[in-house]
Amino acid sequence: MLTRLLLVFCALMASASLALAQADVNKGDLAALTNIKGIGPAKAKRIIDERGKGGNFKDWADFENRVPGIGEKSASQLSQAGLLVNGKAKGVVEPNKNNVKSNPKSNALVATSPPKPVAKVK
Repeated sequence: MLTRLLLVFCALMASASLALAQADVNKGDLAALTNIKGIGPAKAKRIIDERGKGGNFKDWADFENRVPGIGEKSASQLSQAGLLVNGKAKGVVEPNKNNVKSNPKSNALVATSPPKPVAKVK
């Protein structure tokens, strides 16, 4: 009885870890990419082939433009499922170097102007 309970618990933990899987398109192999919901073996092979031809993907726009069958909508869905480009999910905005300055008192970065809003994907 205890053995069965332990087996069920282990199975639940394994399935939970798969649901939270993340993979970076620039580092992931075939197995890592196919763990992302929405990426099968064929799509993972297209990603790896394109990465081999053109080098690492610079950002999400580069990824969408270079991989056949990946558009803005599917890229957003893949990002929500755990796919990353250069360690970033789609829609994460990096601070612009032109509007960020250093605060010498706290060694923190302070934005000098508000960031521009990110357009919503329909």
